[in-house]
Amino acid sequence: MQIDFSALKAVFNPKLRPLIGVDVSSTSVKMVELVDAGHGEPRVERYAIELLPRDAVVDGNMAALEAVAEAVRRCWKRMGTSTRFVAMAVPTSAVITKKIILPAGLREQEMEIQVESEANQYIPFALDEVNLDFQVIGPSPSSPDDVEVLLAASRKERVDDRVVVAELAELKPVVMDVEAFAIQSAYELVAKQLPQEGKGQIVALVDVGAVATKVTLLKDDQQLYVREQAFGGTQLTDEIMRAYGLGAEEAESLKRSGTPPDNYEAEVLHPFVENMAQEVARALQFFFTSSSYGEVHHIVMAGGAVLVPGVVDAIRARTNANVLLADPFAGMAIAPRIRARQLAADAPALMLACGLALRKFDQ
Repeated sequence: MQIDFSALKAVFNPKLRPLIGVDVSSTSVKMVELVDAGHGEPRVERYAIELLPRDAVVDGNMAALEAVAEAVRRCWKRMGTSTRFVAMAVPTSAVITKKIILPAGLREQEMEIQVESEANQYIPFALDEVNLDFQVIGPSPSSPDDVEVLLAASRKERVDDRVVVAELAELKPVVMDVEAFAIQSAYELVAKQLPQEGKGQIVALVDVGAVATKVTLLKDDQQLYVREQAFGGTQLTDEIMRAYGLGAEEAESLKRSGTPPDNYEAEVLHPFVENMAQEVARALQFFFTSSSYGEVHHIVMAGGAVLVPGVVDAIRARTNANVLLADPFAGMAIAPRIRARQLAADAPALMLACGLALRKFDQ
């Protein structure tokens, strides 16, 4: 049986230049291009956001490939770049990851055979139906003669759909990452902005997407707890549609409008923000009751839904933690063509695209 080790290979070995990070979410396409400003330091060269047709992407599945590809093409054209190499990601829920122990000193081909053998135990699909990759993490803590290896596998159709979308948009997909890995890369930039860079402290990374909120508790880069809850920005869009009799695209425009109706803040926006704060507080309570921890020092808010006004204050009031909007670009050099204030406002929604673009700088 021939196993495809290539399609996900760039998760761990992306030595490719230049590169655009492409995040295809449920509601929009977001692109970020980073270049080397010198000494390996990234500079934001370009970015763009393009709305997707409603239900073109559902639960991470590309339901309308051509419509998604057309939005990707428009987003790329809006950026005004000549770079066609892109990094994309499959949803974390679509990827099986497992740490395994293998003998140290194996050649790559020997390791592939061993990984294939180990994968049979952990993957509930036929191996010819998946894309498989692995990365040596380092020496095994329990045995100096062994190494820890991270195995990642995804059903081929989840990878293939994203490849097709990129190719229909006349782009060249060269990195296929995992959303959680890419967001973690961007979070490392945000962590540098915390007191003592967050060392020894409990940090909640809260990613509020269109249909789900993912809460990840971290301490010194170690993942302590993950919870996903059915709450997202689509709920605000639906309420706007109901309250004002608007279509989906009109409702999305109103969310971004600086001049909403007079009753919008009190009757629509405020209840949504309070619900978000309640969801975050509930997730933290689940963490406290399932662990020995009793406090969270910092809450980092990411995702497009956190861009609405009042989020930070509402969550701070509910949790008594230090709450900040994620900005992986803070302190990063910015190309003159980019408006710094607008980039800072959009930054929480660009975490995944930024993490994908950072693959250009991986050693």
